[in-house]
Amino acid sequence: MTDTASRYLYLARHGEASADETTLTENGRRQAVLLGERLRSTPLSAIHHGPLPRAQETAQLIGAQLDGVPLHRSETAGDYVPHLPAKEELPPDAADSLLGFLAQVPEEERAPGPALARKALAEFTGPVDGDRPRHELVVTHNFLIGWLVRAALDAPEWRWLGLNHCNAALTVIRYAPGRPSSVLFHNDMGHLPAELRWTGFPPEFQA
Repeated sequence: MTDTASRYLYLARHGEASADETTLTENGRRQAVLLGERLRSTPLSAIHHGPLPRAQETAQLIGAQLDGVPLHRSETAGDYVPHLPAKEELPPDAADSLLGFLAQVPEEERAPGPALARKALAEFTGPVDGDRPRHELVVTHNFLIGWLVRAALDAPEWRWLGLNHCNAALTVIRYAPGRPSSVLFHNDMGHLPAELRWTGFPPEFQA
């Protein structure tokens, strides 16, 4: 019988990006460095990051603050719509606005999304083989973080919608053998000074 151990999945949205999303802003670079400093005492075995420049640059800046943690480029950690709900799945009072939002997402982010989302669950979640806990960081985008959090909570598939994540904030999920997955914390910005918090978040959701 193969032993299994806990997985600690650290999820971070990329730092604040430029208007054309080809690079990070100065604030975004500061956010990434500060997140890397926060994670120095964490025994990370790997940093996975999406293929887009804003995620890759964030991962590189985080990795520069750590000691030899390898970086892995992953299409699975990219920016895509993880689930396209039918109208009948959604709350009646919110269905039209949610579907209207999804209709604005480019087709290249919608079409491959569900397959990539299933792969993300297989690749990034659940306990791990062996007798030692594994700590991994995924530098990604808002949609995938929402998808993985809703899965950890056994929420309906459409419920990734409305789970927003700030730039360079941190979420941690624990997957322990024989126990339900646990969201240890979500959208934590404790490592960021006040002026670097809440970027990438709709103003009406800021608290």
